[in-house]
Amino acid sequence: MHWRKRRMRRPAANAPGHAHELTFSCFRRFTFLQAERTCQWLADALDAARREFDFALWAYVFMPEHVHILLRPRQPEYDIAAILKAIKQPVGTQAIKYMRQHAPEWLARITVKKGTKVERRLWQAGGGFDRNVADPRLALLMIDYIHANPVRRKLALKAEDWKWSSAGWLEGKNSLRPDPIDFGGLTSFFRGEG
Repeated sequence: MHWRKRRMRRPAANAPGHAHELTFSCFRRFTFLQAERTCQWLADALDAARREFDFALWAYVFMPEHVHILLRPRQPEYDIAAILKAIKQPVGTQAIKYMRQHAPEWLARITVKKGTKVERRLWQAGGGFDRNVADPRLALLMIDYIHANPVRRKLALKAEDWKWSSAGWLEGKNSLRPDPIDFGGLTSFFRGEG
């Protein structure tokens, strides 16, 4: 069975040495990541979380309504939920503040009521999908999958044409530098290199 079809429904384990392929979506699959400012906020939050939580960022793609990230914590003890929160929360805060000032008509569309509590959401509730990766070959397949996402959706002709991806970074399209892959003796940036 293809690894993509085996979606993990349980919480991923914080296992030393494992990488994590994270996928999360915008609230109601709205295309909030079509806006350059939102992508830049996400890139900044991802870079800040990388420094705070000491993980290697191996691959990423920001699609119009969802995100794929492949990262590997460097410390033996870590909390992937805390890492994900550190990536998503600052972007949500900035985007909602922006909407209040410049697009208040969106506030009703992102508002959720739970009893007496009212929340505004940029991201779909929950942690999204988190897959543990312990096999270097699987990590390379995931990188290929992540980079090909815009091509499969016919948003780009080649993976490196998509600005908000680690493949795009190789072409100088954004400033969010991925880290070299060092996984079980495998050291490179991407498949076929190193």
